[in-house]
Amino acid sequence: MSRTTPSGHDLSPLDAAELARRVADLSDEERRVILHQGTEPPFCGGLLTNKASGVYHCRLCDLPLFRSSAKFESGTGWPSFYQTYDPLHVRTVRDVSHGMIRDEIRCARCDGHLGHVFDDGPPPTGQRYCLNSASLSFVADP
Repeated sequence: MSRTTPSGHDLSPLDAAELARRVADLSDEERRVILHQGTEPPFCGGLLTNKASGVYHCRLCDLPLFRSSAKFESGTGWPSFYQTYDPLHVRTVRDVSHGMIRDEIRCARCDGHLGHVFDDGPPPTGQRYCLNSASLSFVADP
């Protein structure tokens, strides 16, 4: 059954064959981060300094997640955004690993690990969605 968001995107999970095909296209590092809740080292991600206009998508299932207009320089070493493309495209999971309590963010369609969200971002939301570049693909505006 299709679950379409107000922004017009289908959140229905990928079928097993399609998911397997997409996982096979991931690099080892992308698999480690997306499928096993890994974290890339700070200041190393390929999208950290990207200033182009466009939309950041889930690397695994291609769901739009963040607009470049919501990206900001947080100084943390990971791409940071203050607002999602559509609130229904990202889900939060309590993360108690590494001796701390955090809110992990995952893709709402494929459950791929994206990063974490914190309450120390800029206005208007006060949120800082801290993402792994390995979890994202970028689609430039035409």
